[in-house]
Amino acid sequence: MSDNTPEQHTLDGAYAVILAGGYGERFWPMSTAKQPKQLLSLLGDRSMLGMAVDRLEGLIPAERVLVLTSADLVEPTIAAAPDLPPENIIGEPMRRDTAAAVALAAAVVSGRDPEGAFCILTADHVMGDLDRFRDTLRTGLMLASAEDVLVTIGITPRFPSTGFGYVEAGDLVSSPALADAEVVFRKVTRFVEKPDQATAEEYIASGRFSWNSGMFVWSAAALERAFARHEPALAEFIAALRPAVGTDEFAAALEAGFEPLQKISIDYALMEKADNVVMAEGTFRWDDVGSWPAIADHLPADDDGNVVVGDAVSIDASNNVVFSDGRLTALIGVEDMIVVHTEGATLIVPKDRAQDVKKIVTELREDPSRADLL
Repeated sequence: MSDNTPEQHTLDGAYAVILAGGYGERFWPMSTAKQPKQLLSLLGDRSMLGMAVDRLEGLIPAERVLVLTSADLVEPTIAAAPDLPPENIIGEPMRRDTAAAVALAAAVVSGRDPEGAFCILTADHVMGDLDRFRDTLRTGLMLASAEDVLVTIGITPRFPSTGFGYVEAGDLVSSPALADAEVVFRKVTRFVEKPDQATAEEYIASGRFSWNSGMFVWSAAALERAFARHEPALAEFIAALRPAVGTDEFAAALEAGFEPLQKISIDYALMEKADNVVMAEGTFRWDDVGSWPAIADHLPADDDGNVVVGDAVSIDASNNVVFSDGRLTALIGVEDMIVVHTEGATLIVPKDRAQDVKKIVTELREDPSRADLL
């Protein structure tokens, strides 16, 4: 079976929740508040969100795929995911980080199905080996439906990255739900922050560490119990919002309950505290494409290593990344540069400073006359 032909074996009662509320500031000037990264078609004809939805085909039906985004992005998100029911696109009334988003997802899933299990995915990841990806999700959902566990997906590292957090895992997990499963599950020892180069090399050499993908699987009930123990405000939010799911009172209840929540990530709020966390070994290709050079890794290059999307010509130029929207871009004698042209702005930055694009966005935000560029 090829990556493009998903196995037709949907899971009863399983949901997928795709987080799509970010603004993708490292991809300015193409990514803006009105049209952020997840809504852009950076890797082909489909938006990043559309690709995330496509990966679930054959595993979770469209009526059980939810997308959480910002309230001001609901309409463009509906347009970017036309195969999903519009009511499955849910707008967060304000930004409260991933723990609050996960709690919102749990309220909606449990409001629809008290026995429901769901996975948390992100709209701007890129996957390869899709059969293995789907099998990992399928097995994780089966385990989460049968056991009181919180499942995180750790990616088998390809190199000692300093850009990702890591998960250290130990003993194998056994469960009747894993009978004949090809995916390996291990008990999580700890989560660690992004390391320096020497520490990353030690992690890889030990064989015990995986990249922290930010993808999770659990039942709504197990998640609510864990919140009640470690972050009670989120458990209370779930319990208060659940009765409003599917009613005309939902929007008002969501806004009233969401605003007081703490801004905290799901890792800090729960995963680093809980003692029932297990890790699925993700052996599929994964990238969180957090910057322009990362996008270029997934696009073809010419003989000089230049990745070009749009119209460009080059002389004695190599290993550059060019996105040129509606105009010709000419490069002479430059290398390892990122050049992005849009209707309103042009970005030129060395590849090794791509993370600094956020600094430009921060500076522009302080100038009201530049608001239309953000």
